[in-house]
Amino acid sequence: MLDNLPSFFLHWGITAVSLWLASHLFQGIRFADTSSLVVSALLLGFANAIVKPLLILLTLPLTVLTFGLFLLVINALMILLVSSLVRGFQVTSFWTAFFASIFISLLSFLIGLFVGDGSPSQTIQMPHSGLWL
Repeated sequence: MLDNLPSFFLHWGITAVSLWLASHLFQGIRFADTSSLVVSALLLGFANAIVKPLLILLTLPLTVLTFGLFLLVINALMILLVSSLVRGFQVTSFWTAFFASIFISLLSFLIGLFVGDGSPSQTIQMPHSGLWL
């Protein structure tokens, strides 16, 4: 269990940095203080891990019909959910959350590519005897 802790803190930090940059880029996103930013990043991670898969499953026909574009709406809803739960985090409109979610997703992905996931890499070696067991 503790083996995944560095990876968890890394993803939490990446989400916090992405939210902080989004708040400077989009006028409709504001954080009252640093603690609201940190709590928002934590809750966004939990919402993406727990609530988002349930919403994807419930809206699967709509997601398939829109070729996956409805996932962008679900991402915006996750940000709006977190902003309604955290007192110092404000998002003014759905469209602000929509475009901010795209920015946050892309930035988190790019930062994650450069930083890595915090876990040691595993390599697969071919067997020397020719048996693949």
